[in-house]
Formats: sequence, structure tokens, C-alpha cells
Amino acid sequence: MTRTKSGAPTIYDVASAAGVSPSTVSRAFSRPSRVAPATAERIRAAAAEVGYQGKGASPAARARTATRLIGITIADLSNPFYAQLVHGAQIAVAHAGYELVLADFRESSQREKAELERLLDIVDGLVIASSRMTDAGLRLVAQHIPAVVVSRVLPGLPSIVPDNAYGVEAAVSMLHDWGHTSITYVAGPEASWADQMRYRAIRDASARAGHSVQRIGPFLPTFEDGMAASRQLIDHPPTAIIAHNDMEAIGVMHGLMAAGIRIPEDVSVVGVDDILAARLVTPRLTTIAVPGRQLGMAAVRNLIGVIDGGTMRTDAPIVMPVQLKIRESAGPRRRRDTLR
Repeated sequence: MTRTKSGAPTIYDVASAAGVSPSTVSRAFSRPSRVAPATAERIRAAAAEVGYQGKGASPAARARTATRLIGITIADLSNPFYAQLVHGAQIAVAHAGYELVLADFRESSQREKAELERLLDIVDGLVIASSRMTDAGLRLVAQHIPAVVVSRVLPGLPSIVPDNAYGVEAAVSMLHDWGHTSITYVAGPEASWADQMRYRAIRDASARAGHSVQRIGPFLPTFEDGMAASRQLIDHPPTAIIAHNDMEAIGVMHGLMAAGIRIPEDVSVVGVDDILAARLVTPRLTTIAVPGRQLGMAAVRNLIGVIDGGTMRTDAPIVMPVQLKIRESAGPRRRRDTLR
């Protein structure tokens, strides 16, 4: 068998024991979806037999040298929230002497899978933000490369999330204190974990107050889909709306105001994220401020710690605090005799 100078087993040893080529061994460790499951299992068994450890946190770690590159996948680069997240990641990688490789999967789980497979060959670790993939798909990736998941909780994987429940409950409490007895939630993407958590928090907080909640969607988290959502609400507008994110909320406000519905006199609107545009629109948007830059920094710092041989707890996520920013788009419920 071929040995390194230190005597440690190499991928050639694994290939010989498994009866495959060295390139197949490399693919099994770095791009597992490109290898038949039975072959991959045989390679893993051979690696264990010869004592091959490879690099990284998993038993089937990749067989190559460090690149000093960190990959980050995001759902949509046009969403200003991800600009904040990436900015934080850039700060952290620069401080640690790494470089950042960005992949935008544009709200497609298929494209996300393909981007992750490409990154596996060139990066030392992955920050996976707002994933639209299945739990099984993410766990498969994490078996072959150090990874931290952002804005999603997946038992067994390290994750960092904003405190969705606290933020949404604060918004619901504010609206209920102002006399709103029903809230309409303008949903985000169907595959979004954060969307599910926000709706659940609205539903639970409203139930405790004895009030009702309506959900419309799913919608993409964009201004255009916010406008589309507003068209479903114009004929029978609610008194209070919480949108999946700020871009949707701003689209909803524009659509309602174009129909002659006043914000907040007729309808209160609340967003999530606190992007710059939330402070520039008229009326200024009340929103749940999510610390995007801090999320990106924390994810990279923890990921590099894992790459360097440390551990990160996987039984519970790191939860980042959020803050309700009360501005002019939300206010007390008022009596409406007529409303277009």
C-alpha cells in the first residue's frame, strides 16, 4: 500500500481496499451524490478498515489539502437581508485569514444542491443560510464537510438562528394592545423553515389572546410578491398584517395604498429583517430587526472553530436576539365605516 511519509493511509490505500479508483474515493468524500450509495458505503468501510481519517469533522472527511476558502450559500442575493449576512461573513473570514466563496441558489432547492456539490470540492467549510433543501440532503452534506446552518434548526447539525418566536410574539402583543383582534400573515416560501416558525409563533400568540389569525400565501420574499399579496387583501382588508419579511411588507403597503387604503389608519403593517429600505419608505416600516451581520459573523467564527478541530453543540441552536422597531406603518386600530 502507498503511504505518506508519516505512514498515514492515503486515498490510494482506500481505493485499493475498496476495489475502486482513487478518483472515485475522492468523489465519495467530496461529492457523495456523484457516487452510487453501495459504492460509497464500500468506500467508507474500506476507509475505516485501513484507518484513513482524512480532513474535517466527519469520518468520511475529504481527501485534499486546505484551501483557506469558506463557502456560503444564500437564498437570493437581491434580498437586502442577505447582503447584511454576507457582509458579516466577509468580516469574519478576513479576520481569520480565509476568503469567502458565495453561491446564490435563487430560492431553488435543486440549484442549492448543485451549488453545494460544486463548493464541496473547493472549500474547507460551509455556511448554509436559509436552506430550502430537505433535512436528509443537508445531513448528507454535513457528513462530508464541516458546515453550520443559519436560520434553520436541524437536530444533529450546528445551527444559528434569530429569535423568531420572541420577535413575532412582541409584534403580536403590540398589535393586540392596540386593539387588533385579528392578524393576517403574508407567508414566505413554502420550504422556508423561518416562515414556518414565524407563522407558528403568530398563531400561538393569537390563540393565547383569544384572537384569530389568517394566513395567505406562500409568496416569494420579494417586493413584487408583496404587491401580489396585496391584491388578495384589497376587497376585504384586515386591520393588521405581519409579512414574512420587509420586502414583502413594503410590496403589500404599496399595493394597498395604491388602492386608497391608508397605512396605518386603515391597516397596520409589520415586516421582518429591518433592511435599509424599511427606514426609507413612507410610512416608515415597523419591523422585527434581525441581526443579519451578526448572524454571518457568528456562523463563520463557529465554522472555523470546527474546521480547526473544535466542536459546536448540535443539540440546540445558538439563538441571536432580535428587536421590535416600532415606526409609522403600525398603530392603534380605528373604527372604519367605509373602506375601499
